[in-house]
Amino acid sequence: MAKKSKKFQDAAKKVDSTKSYSVEEAVALAKEVDFAKFDATVEVAYRLGIDTRKNDQQIRGAVVLPNGTGKTQRVLVFAKGEKAKEAEAAGADYVGDADMVQKIQGGWFDFDVVVATPDMMGEVGRLGRVLGPKGLMPNPKTGTVTMDVTKAIDEIKAGKVTYRADKAGNIHVPIGKVSFDDAKLLENFRTINDVIVKAKPATAKGQYVKNVSVTTTFGPGVKVDASSL
Repeated sequence: MAKKSKKFQDAAKKVDSTKSYSVEEAVALAKEVDFAKFDATVEVAYRLGIDTRKNDQQIRGAVVLPNGTGKTQRVLVFAKGEKAKEAEAAGADYVGDADMVQKIQGGWFDFDVVVATPDMMGEVGRLGRVLGPKGLMPNPKTGTVTMDVTKAIDEIKAGKVTYRADKAGNIHVPIGKVSFDDAKLLENFRTINDVIVKAKPATAKGQYVKNVSVTTTFGPGVKVDASSL
C-alpha cells in the first residue's frame, strides 16, 4: 500500500471515519480538508449492492448536472455531410470521420467526450480497443450515439456526466469543484443521487446503496448518511 503523505494524514485526522455525516456536513468537511494547490474536483462515490455479472444489474447512464462540473469538456464528433456541419455549428471542438480514426490510432487524445452518429459506428468501432479502456467509446445509453448531435453537444457543454458501475458495483461521479459554493454542490449531488436510486435493478436483492462518500482530488473520503440525501 502506498504511503500517505503528511498533508493527507493531517486532513484525515479531521474526518471521523466511524461516522456518517449529513450530506451538508460531508460536503462542507470535504472542502475544508482539501489541501490541493489547485481548484480540485469534488467527487461522490457509491458502493451498490448489485451483481454486475448479471446483464439486468449493470448500471450505466448520463445526467446533466444543474450547475455543471466546472470543467470545459472538449467534444469530438464523428459525423459526415450535413451532420458534420451541424456539429461544427453546435460548438464541437473537433469534427471528422476516417481522418479522426487515423489520428487517434496515431496516439492523439486531446478530447474528453466522443459523440458519433449511428452511421459512423462502423468506423468508430475500429477504435474500441483504445477508446473503451479510457471510457470514451460512444454509447446510446449515454446519449453519445445519436443523430441529434446538437442536443448531445449542448448537454455535454452544459455539464453532462456519465456514470457506470464497475465490476465491484462502485460508481464514481464528479459533482463540481472546491470553488463551488455548497448549495451548488449539494444540488448536483442530489441530482446524481436521484438518478442512481431510480436506477435500482428490480432483481437486486438486499441493501441497494451500501455506502456513499464525498471526496476531493487528493483529500480523504467523508462518509455520507444516505438518508440525508
